[in-house]
Amino acid sequence: MVIALALGTAGAVLSAAEEAMPVLSAWVPETLFPSQADPVVAQSILTVIATSIMTVVSIVFAILLMTLTLASMQFSPRILISFVRDRGTQWTLGMFLGTFCYCVAALPAARALPRPVSPVATVSGAMVLAVVCVGWLLFFIHHISQSISVNHIVDRIARETEEVIDELMPHHRGRFYRPALPSLLRDEPEFPVFSEVSGYIRFIDTRRLLQFAMERHLRVRVVRPVGHFVPAGVPLVMVSRRDRMNPEHEVELTGAFDIGPMRTLQQDVEFGVIQIVDIALRAISPAVNDPSTAISCIDQLSRILIRYLQRFPPETVICSPPHVVRVVVPWIELDGLLNTSIEQIRAYSTGDAAVSLRLLRLLQDVAATVDSDAVRDILIARGERITAGCRVVLPMDDVERLEQRLAALRDGASGMG
Repeated sequence: MVIALALGTAGAVLSAAEEAMPVLSAWVPETLFPSQADPVVAQSILTVIATSIMTVVSIVFAILLMTLTLASMQFSPRILISFVRDRGTQWTLGMFLGTFCYCVAALPAARALPRPVSPVATVSGAMVLAVVCVGWLLFFIHHISQSISVNHIVDRIARETEEVIDELMPHHRGRFYRPALPSLLRDEPEFPVFSEVSGYIRFIDTRRLLQFAMERHLRVRVVRPVGHFVPAGVPLVMVSRRDRMNPEHEVELTGAFDIGPMRTLQQDVEFGVIQIVDIALRAISPAVNDPSTAISCIDQLSRILIRYLQRFPPETVICSPPHVVRVVVPWIELDGLLNTSIEQIRAYSTGDAAVSLRLLRLLQDVAATVDSDAVRDILIARGERITAGCRVVLPMDDVERLEQRLAALRDGASGMG
């Protein structure tokens, strides 16, 4: 919209300036525009460009809708938001619609009465924009063909999820895993503040919650983490002092939450993992039977888990001053992220040796990046569950390969310990 409005304004301003100062037309060489004194030619050029551009825009919208339908049916409806937010698609639509607005805004300036006006420079600009749109159409066709590639889709989701992890967990902890701090929570009575709307928690403003708690000298505990659904009338937060709350304070407190009809990647690391897992589950379903795609998804899940373990988790207990608990916010932990990443794929891939082997490889890769015995024990237990589920279904040759991969996971963990 911004691009379209900017080019439309440029067409109106340039044509008006050229009508007020005809000297601007003298800068355009006659080889580019021989009929500089004929307004009919200028009108024809602007009309042809505007009509042809709108035809191309309809084709672009048709290609885009076809791509969205294909991605929703073949991969997952949750990934559609990534296509809508794609900058290449937005720039393509903006350039085409902007060129149309430019021509329409400049068209009234080309007239024969009451005196002939031929906005030569403005028409030359429209011709340049038409050439740019031809090149942009070629770019869009190449771009959309890449966008519907499953490897490109999964890589983009993984990259966006890593960016969320970096923003939510900015502090790097290297290879060493720091255990969680002991809890500072005291057993105190709490009183609920109810949600006024139904939807998914998409963002929690922890700074606003901390400021609210400090100003009123109470403790605020968030009941559900980011990504969970909260029906209207269900407790959203719990506060430690009811006498310091009133309806205005409750509205201010719930204003720290962004609740909407669908999950987003703003603070929700798990949502990125769910999108990749959805694609993997569809790939290993009997209707599709595409284990190679599932293996690609598992490879991308490994990079997300490694990035998560390389960062210190966000603060669950926020104190101010020290040892005075003000805000308690639940965030997804390692067990929850492993459950989301592995368990569904493990359950549906017990009859596929290649996918199960790649799950064990994921655990090996993740175990190689940490120096915590507790985390390695968790990963080994996940590997044992994968192997145990396949023993009943797969032939002995495949089971032996899984056992070898599990033994390598154990040996690598013990060697690092």
